[in-house]
Amino acid sequence: MELRDIEIFLALAEELHFGRTAARLHVSPARVSQAIKQQERRIGGALFDRTSRSVRLTPLGQLLCDDMRPVYTGLLASLERARLAARGVSAVLRIGMINTNGYDLRPFWEAFRSRHPQCELRIRHHASQEPFGPLRRDEIDVLVAWLPIEEADLTTGPVLFTEPKVLGVGVHHPLAERGSASLEHLADFGVQAPVAPVPEYWEDAFQPFFTPAGRAVPRREMAANWEENIAIVADGGMVTLTGAHATRYNSRPDIAYLPIDQDPCLRWGLVWRTETENDLIRGLAQTVRSLGAARL
Repeated sequence: MELRDIEIFLALAEELHFGRTAARLHVSPARVSQAIKQQERRIGGALFDRTSRSVRLTPLGQLLCDDMRPVYTGLLASLERARLAARGVSAVLRIGMINTNGYDLRPFWEAFRSRHPQCELRIRHHASQEPFGPLRRDEIDVLVAWLPIEEADLTTGPVLFTEPKVLGVGVHHPLAERGSASLEHLADFGVQAPVAPVPEYWEDAFQPFFTPAGRAVPRREMAANWEENIAIVADGGMVTLTGAHATRYNSRPDIAYLPIDQDPCLRWGLVWRTETENDLIRGLAQTVRSLGAARL
């Protein structure tokens, strides 16, 4: 069985839809159907029950899927290790960032690479709606997130940077003409509610539940991502608290970012699963400590 045919089978076992499988793998539905039929002829039994309305694994298909998935995952890992070894790379450190100002952090990444030339650093963006899921699923090794983080299974490392908070409002919002804002305004207009549950202490550090005067800050519409959130803000549906780096990385003509009076700065730091800490993670933390936190 060709590697691509195995990939098609496993993808269809997850999607249970020929069209979605084809789109995911960038092939035609006919190619997916052909690969499955060839596998079924080779094995001698049906792997999927197919009707006009549904696709589902047969018991034989489920058995093959359960046996094949770890083998396929291991094979891909072996190929990846060989690819890295051919480039003189013996390790990979995967970093996920909730923040969007990756360019500001280049001095940290470049310093780490110079100290650990055998390690490939992979930096990706991760949404804040499920902040610690990628760490716990072993999709990343280190997360850049705002602090504090008080999870029993996670270790908080050094601070990477600090920055003021700003209040994002639509350019026609009543606050836009003022030029600045206070946390008391949050009680008047409300902020975005999280799409998925996040720790209350962590949400409160970014968007407080109460103003300094004790007024409740209402949670308004839920947005699936930053783009949807900022579109609601631009339309006047609510305001949004964010880090000051948004003024450079997320500027829009229909959004005004207002400095906030007397609000403590956001602190962004490294966090990782305690049980997966290794020499590379410690090396990254030491690199950050030696350079010192940036002030944006």
